[in-house]
Amino acid sequence: MNAHAAIFDQAGTAFRMVELPLPSALQAGELIVEMALATICGSDLHTHSGRRMEPSPCVLGHEGVGRVIAAGAGRERWMGRRVTWSSADSCGQCTACTQWDLPQKCERVFKYGHATLDEASGLHGTYATHIVLRAGTHLVEVPENVVDTVAAAANCSLATMANVTEHLPSPCHVAVVQGAGLLGLHGCALLRAAGVERVIVVDTDEARLARVAEFGGEAMLSTDVPAKCADVVIEAAGVPSIVNEGLRFLRPGGHYLFVGMVHPDSVLSITGEAIIRGCVSVRGFHNYAPRHLDMAVAFLTQSTLPWASLVSPPLPLAYLDEGFALSATHRWARVAISMNR
Repeated sequence: MNAHAAIFDQAGTAFRMVELPLPSALQAGELIVEMALATICGSDLHTHSGRRMEPSPCVLGHEGVGRVIAAGAGRERWMGRRVTWSSADSCGQCTACTQWDLPQKCERVFKYGHATLDEASGLHGTYATHIVLRAGTHLVEVPENVVDTVAAAANCSLATMANVTEHLPSPCHVAVVQGAGLLGLHGCALLRAAGVERVIVVDTDEARLARVAEFGGEAMLSTDVPAKCADVVIEAAGVPSIVNEGLRFLRPGGHYLFVGMVHPDSVLSITGEAIIRGCVSVRGFHNYAPRHLDMAVAFLTQSTLPWASLVSPPLPLAYLDEGFALSATHRWARVAISMNR
């Protein structure tokens, strides 16, 4: 039995459709998931455009949902379940895993959508009809009331924002989120669910700002945000030039949380004086721990917000190039890719 996969060779080239054999036997704990749907994350756009470098050739993609069709010894209970999974696999034994609470920084971390074809099966990304999950990968069953287009991004954007918002400063009455893409809207909804009274979402895109109120936030241009109003500012736009604005929004002793600038084009033009005089706490967030994926799926299970309206109608896998072109227009917060052949 073969999988159909879209291969990324290098920036500026079209995806290449190939067939790859599924493993004839699984190691203990490994799983084969038949993909139902994937979504295109902004980090994959950066790789596809050459803004950041990843090993290639590879199967890109890490946001997805599917059903387990084969299970290695010890994980048979997952057979037939509709699941999403952690975007990184960790060893569970190194210092980062056991002492730092940073399994995503494991000494032997493996990241889906970031491994070359010559490693094991090669089926490590979500832009394929099947993905092979390693033995240590954390899974979460997706309830039937959470549709594929909403579930797919839970294991990246939403789980990451669950990490960002897990421990907020005290007091935390006002938050500012910079960026009204899916990352920012996930953050906005999680902040409101955590009891933050006022969440201001800043962007330059009027179409994005028009959706903010649906997710519990106040849409504003940066020039309209009062100085020193926020207990916490979350950078979710990936744009280094907005950091000085973010510092202007923060009250003395406020917290500035960086999550969007996951690319090399992120040199900051700020002074140490601004951090020191503002008594600012700065922290970066990259990916998440398994519990944050649990939190993300639980949040979606209870949410009545219109998440599905942010995702495009699904395109077939064979139209992945068109999907990336559509994603680059930012018409949709996520572009969906269906594996239904």
